[in-house]
Amino acid sequence: MGGATSPAAPCLSVCLLPLLFLFLHGCWSCVAIERERTLAMIKPDGLSGNYTERIKEVILESGFDIVKETAVQLDAERASLFYAEHSGRSFFDSLVKYMTSGPVLVMILERPDAILHWRVLIGPTDARKAKTSHPNSIRAMCGVDSEKNCVHGSDSPQSAAREISFFFGDVRSDTVEHDEL
Repeated sequence: MGGATSPAAPCLSVCLLPLLFLFLHGCWSCVAIERERTLAMIKPDGLSGNYTERIKEVILESGFDIVKETAVQLDAERASLFYAEHSGRSFFDSLVKYMTSGPVLVMILERPDAILHWRVLIGPTDARKAKTSHPNSIRAMCGVDSEKNCVHGSDSPQSAAREISFFFGDVRSDTVEHDEL
């Protein structure tokens, strides 16, 4: 009787499949996909160049939620404070002047691995390089050079927490809010 199966074999398969499904489903539902937040900023050249709606479309199409946003006109003191880590660099004064040249749109973005995904989406800091190495990036779309590169993104969880707090204070709500300048 080589190759014959026991009458219990089909029943065993039918009975074990639902248990396997429940086990796998239970395991998947126990693993929460941790969502992360990052700060995104559309700089003055992005707003004045009318790229805001296109950038927001790209953000949403890339799986981000825009949790909160507000338009802000930075003064020299706030821009200097925001970019304090660059204060000793040669481009600092130029950066502050540029960042105060018009309003910026700051947003809290959320999704799994938000910081990494936003940094990939915006592309290299130098928009000239982005146009060749990352032609589908946001900086390739609307940036000019390494200073006027259209957007900003937090580079670490610590920076994201500091930058979100800088513009929005203590934000723990998951509700979507939109403020105007």
